[in-house]
Amino acid sequence: MTAEPATDLSHLEALLAEQDEPQLSPDAYKAVFRQHPAGVAVVALEHEGRPVGFTATSVISVSAAPPLLAFSLASTSSSWPAISTARTLTVSFLADHQDGVSARFATSGIDRFADGGWSRLETGEPVIDGVLSWVRGRVVQRTPVGDSYLVSLRALSSRTAGPGTVDATTPARAASPLVYHDRTYHRIGDHSAL
Repeated sequence: MTAEPATDLSHLEALLAEQDEPQLSPDAYKAVFRQHPAGVAVVALEHEGRPVGFTATSVISVSAAPPLLAFSLASTSSSWPAISTARTLTVSFLADHQDGVSARFATSGIDRFADGGWSRLETGEPVIDGVLSWVRGRVVQRTPVGDSYLVSLRALSSRTAGPGTVDATTPARAASPLVYHDRTYHRIGDHSAL
C-alpha cells in the first residue's frame, strides 16, 4: 500500500489563526470613529408609494470615472427593506443650518417627512430642500459586510448650490457643510481653515 502525500495545511491554519485574533469591542471601535469627523447626508427614496429616508454619515466617493459613490446601512435599520429593493435614490448633502433635519431623519418611529422641507424630483425621488448639493443615483450593488450592507450607486444627476448660497430660498451667505464629530454637529468655514 502506498502512503498518500501529506497535505500542506499551513495556509488554512494561518487563516484560522487570524480569525481568532483579538479585535476591538464595538464600544472601542465606536470611540475611534467618534474622533473622525464626517459629512452629514440624508439618503431618500420612494418605496411602496411613500418617501423613505435616513441620516447617513458614511457616504463616500468611490470613483469619478465611472461616477460611483457608496454608503453603509445596518441590516437592522428600519430603512433596509426599502433600500434592499430600491433601483434609484437620492443623497442630499446637508448644509450647516440643517442639524434639525439630520436629527429628524436619524429618529426612529416617526414620519421623517411630515414636517416638510423636501421636494420630489421629476423622476419621483425625494430631495431635501436647502442642501449644499444632491446626487440622484442608481443602485448598482448591495454588498453584505459584517452586520451591515455597503450600497454602491452610479451617479445619474446632481445639483450643487452656487457659490455663497444654499439655494434660491436661502439668503446669500457662505455655504458650509454640516459635519458630525464626537456626537456633536459642527460647521466649517474660513474660521476653521489652516
